[in-house]
Amino acid sequence: MAMLADDPTSAAILAAAPCFPVPPSGRSPAIDAVRASRTGHCLTVGRDGVSLIVRRPWLELDVPVTPPIPAYLPYGSIGERRANLRCGLIPREILDRILDHFLSALPNEAAAFVIWDEDDREFSLHFPQIDEATPSRLIYRTLVLPAQRHMICDIHSHGHGAAFFSATDDRDDAHATKISLVIGRLGHPDGPVIASRLCAGGMFLPMPRNPFSGDDNAA
Repeated sequence: MAMLADDPTSAAILAAAPCFPVPPSGRSPAIDAVRASRTGHCLTVGRDGVSLIVRRPWLELDVPVTPPIPAYLPYGSIGERRANLRCGLIPREILDRILDHFLSALPNEAAAFVIWDEDDREFSLHFPQIDEATPSRLIYRTLVLPAQRHMICDIHSHGHGAAFFSATDDRDDAHATKISLVIGRLGHPDGPVIASRLCAGGMFLPMPRNPFSGDDNAA
């Protein structure tokens, strides 16, 4: 098979982010290898569009990124959408601790990270170092973790305000693979409101539910 690129840097980039056509019958060992991997990603092209496949130790994601391509393609289907937490749902008591911490920080904003350890398969909660916190602004330090520990949930509060993702959040989340949450209306009689999204492949994807156990409401 001909090389996809004669420039070494371009060839390395294409190898790191490959694109595979879906065979019209049978299976694709290359696509199956990405789906079974601990960490990997690729694009697949099928008769019904282009799909992004992402694998992390804590995440399985298959998501369409285009509608069906109008040109005739002699390929198979990209398959069903999938978004599974390999790590399982986060224990509800961690969310309760986060809410207590955010309430204690009022009227200022606050932040929290949920960490998952791949070796012992345990969740933990980390409150980052805060450099600046006001009712409308928050600057905090990101984490540097060993290879077996993963920051799966990046959470910050908007104090008494609404829960939404700002342009700053969009810039911060653009190149990450993580669950991002904003919690607002803290201290209100009707309870807090949570905005959530899954960040992957430069996209912000809606989540069908909160990632915490014991809560079946849409996120």
